[in-house]
Amino acid sequence: MDAYLDHSATTQPSAQALLAMQQALQETWGNPSSRHSLGLRAEELVEDARTSVAKALGAKSDEILFTSGGTEANNLAVLGAVTANRRAGRRVVTSAVEHSSVDEAAKYLATQGFDVVFLPVDKFGRVSEDDLARAITPQTSLVSLMAVNNEVGTREPVEKIRRLIQAKRSGALLHVDAVQAFGKVPVRPSEIGADLLTVSSHKIHGPKGAGALYIRTGVKIQPRAFGGSQQNKLRPGTEPVPAIAGFGAAAAHLPDLPAAHAKIAWLRDYLVDSLQQLGGIVVNSPPDALPYIVNFSVLGQRSEPMLNFLSARGVYVASGSACAKGKPSRILEAMHLPKEVTDGALRVSFSHTSTQEEVDKLLWGLAEIKRSLIGT
Repeated sequence: MDAYLDHSATTQPSAQALLAMQQALQETWGNPSSRHSLGLRAEELVEDARTSVAKALGAKSDEILFTSGGTEANNLAVLGAVTANRRAGRRVVTSAVEHSSVDEAAKYLATQGFDVVFLPVDKFGRVSEDDLARAITPQTSLVSLMAVNNEVGTREPVEKIRRLIQAKRSGALLHVDAVQAFGKVPVRPSEIGADLLTVSSHKIHGPKGAGALYIRTGVKIQPRAFGGSQQNKLRPGTEPVPAIAGFGAAAAHLPDLPAAHAKIAWLRDYLVDSLQQLGGIVVNSPPDALPYIVNFSVLGQRSEPMLNFLSARGVYVASGSACAKGKPSRILEAMHLPKEVTDGALRVSFSHTSTQEEVDKLLWGLAEIKRSLIGT
């Protein structure tokens, strides 16, 4: 039995998502912009999926904009928001540990004359509320902060930001990247006070190629692509109906979140306790991190050889964000962890489908690494 423990990178499509995609491919393959019956059925499928995603977020259907995934949604949120909200000011506030799709979009804005503030984080990867309060000014047009860090599982104080924006009498929009939170904890943009919020299909057992940006009613953003009237011209182009249908099915069949959370919290504790018993391993994720993500380091060893060793034995973990493709983790560096720790970091990420047997296989593999590669 293989042990797949890289669910923050992607998840296996569920049976419901696969069935919805198959039916869309075989039976409802018309263009949803076509006005004949086959096109109208495809359009209905898209709208049904929009309703499912909206319901999972406690939002309205017309607040959901489908994208190709989290990266596109984040880019559209960050770049589209500051373009539409330029009267509010030219300051953008984000953190040093955002997903690369937010980080690089913010760096691009800095080259265009925006005053971009990349807030530092503490040793747990968390932004200080005091730093947020100092950074937000009346001239701030956008604050973008992730709900859960994709490498260490740290929960950022996103629920505090709306109050800080109001206290500063700022017209800033609030964008929350909730890709790693959605499907694991309740995500309600209206409760957070988010104007824009990003989610992704393939993180919740849906297919790749679909994501969504929640846009609060009344919020205006500028498109980043042109050439069609689909989705109110905010994201033009023929909708990928099978991917969207699969996304909708996955959103409609999320697990019971409290029960899944309790199960994964137990698995996380079991893993962390066992890692400590192995010795020579430090856990980089904070104790109050989302239990679905555990980042740890095997001291004296490098990540890449360990990944190869484990993969050859059917154990699949990560060394950081999948988007980094093996590069050193800027997240761990931003946490000011020593090089010995960042060099030997691995990330385990769970799904509600994860099992103790998979964790045991990982632990067996790590014990083998310590024996064969480290000689202990």
